Amino acid sequence: QVQLVESGGGLVQPGGSLRLSCVASGIIASMYTLSWYRQAPGKQRELVAAISRGGSTNYDDSVKGRFTISRDNAKKIVDLQMNSLKPEDTAVYYCSAKWVTGNPYWGQGTQVTVAS
Repeated sequence: QVQLVESGGGLVQPGGSLRLSCVASGIIASMYTLSWYRQAPGKQRELVAAISRGGSTNYDDSVKGRFTISRDNAKKIVDLQMNSLKPEDTAVYYCSAKWVTGNPYWGQGTQVTVAS
């Protein structure tokens, strides 16, 4: 059974930092593209950052220079370091694992709230 479990969300002031972690089980994580998505109230889920099997990364323009995605295949972890947080970063953040074919797997989400 595949499971993705996120942690690290919370309440932070604007300009602050948070580090999200996602632990995968039931898959060979090194074979998957790992991503972070977010969904704000009333909005569609959007890609925040992704890291390929080979370590290539891509980011949404809104987080470039502020967020960093990284992976540890041995520990089956994908992290998202979020710096200089803004109120518009407030959302539920989801971890995703996608193989070459088939549908992605999703975590249950972790809430990030940026407010003073």
